[in-house]
Amino acid sequence: MTELRHGGPVILASTSRYRRALLSRLGLSFECVDPAVDEAPFQAAASSPDALVRRLAREKARAVAARVGSGLVIGSDQCAALGSTMLGKPGTDANALAQLRMLRGTTHELWTAVAIVDASTGRVEEALDRTRLAMRPLTDTQLAEYVRRDVPLDCAGSYKIERAGTALFSRVECEDPTAIEGLPLTAVVALLDRFGFDVLAPGP
Repeated sequence: MTELRHGGPVILASTSRYRRALLSRLGLSFECVDPAVDEAPFQAAASSPDALVRRLAREKARAVAARVGSGLVIGSDQCAALGSTMLGKPGTDANALAQLRMLRGTTHELWTAVAIVDASTGRVEEALDRTRLAMRPLTDTQLAEYVRRDVPLDCAGSYKIERAGTALFSRVECEDPTAIEGLPLTAVVALLDRFGFDVLAPGP
C-alpha cells in the first residue's frame, strides 16, 4: 500500500476495470472497493449531467470512506449528454446502437467528475471535466459494426475512445484525454496534491 501521513491507503471507490487501469498508470499502490451506491435515485432527480456526475462521484467516495475509516478515497462518475438528454451505460447491443444513432452527425458532451475524500477528516476535494465530441454521420451498418467490435455496453455514450471508438469522431475537444476513458488523471494528481500526497515522491 502507498502510505499517507495519516497512515491510510489510497483507495479507488470503483470496481471498473477501466478506472483501475487508468489509476495504475500513475504507478501508485492502491486498492479498489465497491462503493455499492444505488445510482438510480440520483439519476432520476438530476437537473443536469454535470450536477449528476459531481453528486455521484462524491457519494461513491463518501460511501467507501465511511467504511474504511482512513485513507484518500477516489470516486468518479461519467455521463454523456446531447442537449438535455443524458446517456448512461447502454447495457445491451440494441441500446448501444440507439445511443450511437442519436449521437451521429452531432456534437455532444461527456462530463466526468472526480472527488477525493480524506476518510479520517471527511474533507472533500473535487474536479469536473467536460469534453466535446463531434461524431461523424455514420450509417447504421457502420455503427452496428462498431458495436460488434468494441462491445461498449458498459460505457456512457456507447463508445470506447481508446479503441475502435476513435473512428466514430471527426473532432474531440478536451483538456485531458484520460477523462474520456473514465478518470481524469491530471485532476486526480492535482487533487491528491491538495492533500499533501505527491504522486512523484520517491518510494521507500
